[in-house]
Amino acid sequence: MSDEAPVIGVLALQGDVREHLIALAAADAVARPVRRPEELAEVDGLVIPGGESTTISKLAVLFGVMEPLRARVRAGMPVYGSCAGMIMLADKILDPRSGQETVGGIDMIVRRNAFGRQNESFEAAVDVRGIAGDPVEGVFIRAPWVESVGAGAEVLAEHAGHIVAVRQGNALATSFHPELTGDHRVHSLFVDMVRANRTAESL
Repeated sequence: MSDEAPVIGVLALQGDVREHLIALAAADAVARPVRRPEELAEVDGLVIPGGESTTISKLAVLFGVMEPLRARVRAGMPVYGSCAGMIMLADKILDPRSGQETVGGIDMIVRRNAFGRQNESFEAAVDVRGIAGDPVEGVFIRAPWVESVGAGAEVLAEHAGHIVAVRQGNALATSFHPELTGDHRVHSLFVDMVRANRTAESL
């Protein structure tokens, strides 16, 4: 069982779902879209993509997947969030929209749209702890940053003095979009996290 490719879902309610599915497949995972609780129950890990965090939050509640997702994250299911996904994994949002909820899982406070609006999007080389080789090319699109982290969270990367990548246990989050660059090292890191968790659960 442990030699089989892990099954990793992408929360397919809104955002750049297809790009994450392609990147996960390139990182040797079986990638599936997830919209409903029964689909969530069949995956070893989950990616929450970039998009509009308020919309993703409301649709997750509407589709009945928010509470099962929170429960699985609390139980240790590996989860990775990029951009809006980072906001979804934060225990606290500094400036939430009305009715906006998060999944939680990382002891951090995030600021939405911190790097500016759509027309202020940019790319930058980011050194990410745990990823060997050249810096990761970070694509920042209406990106959040992390204002602060708690004792349990590890800062993996910073840009311009702001935290842009964090890990806490089986939860990983980046402000930027590695799924848009063709560099699959962040996804490979997450696939390795899912494999390690599955091995640990089988012991």
